[in-house]
Amino acid sequence: MPAEPRKSNRGPAAATANHHALLDAARRVFTAQGYHAPLNAIAREAGVGQGVLYRHFPTRLDLARAVFAQNVAELEQIAAAPGPEAFEWLWRRLVEMTIEASAFVEMVVDSRRQLAQDDSERRLRSMLDATLPPAREAGRVDNRLTTDDVLLAQRMIYGVVVTTVDPAQIANLVTDALRLVPSLPAPSDPREPSTTTSSTGAVPRPAAEAATEP
Repeated sequence: MPAEPRKSNRGPAAATANHHALLDAARRVFTAQGYHAPLNAIAREAGVGQGVLYRHFPTRLDLARAVFAQNVAELEQIAAAPGPEAFEWLWRRLVEMTIEASAFVEMVVDSRRQLAQDDSERRLRSMLDATLPPAREAGRVDNRLTTDDVLLAQRMIYGVVVTTVDPAQIANLVTDALRLVPSLPAPSDPREPSTTTSSTGAVPRPAAEAATEP
């Protein structure tokens, strides 16, 4: 019986595809099972071996921080959109991410204890500083709204996330809480799919493609 053809060695192309697949799988598994979900479940979800996972991300914290960094990069892409609408798109996606990232609260605590403080908060402040003035000038938000106000509102959302017992209720409770801050744009309806868009169309999110790595 002829031997089965051996798969070609895709080298760097496979490594890049596997990296994206692991990040997307980690996002899904951490969100569904929490930050301490089994890492082998993430490898299976990505369609790769556990050795491939450890080659890309030696520790759980490395993997979680990479997902977190991907979130920040997506927000920067949204903030770079031209026009006064950028702040609203940025804020709505930030709210969605804060809800989605409820599984990462423990990761944030671990990160502060184990690693040097990252610059994600500075980068977020920079995005808000850039997008909020045009939104105020265009009358799209309250003229008194400041970057500090927005960051405080996001902390309020985190408070709702970490104190809600039933995860299914988080999105609705966040929506209710933000009604108390009328100066901010209303968040997306949690019953509707995410449709963050810009003047050039939907803001693309990194696509995952699992592949065999050497």
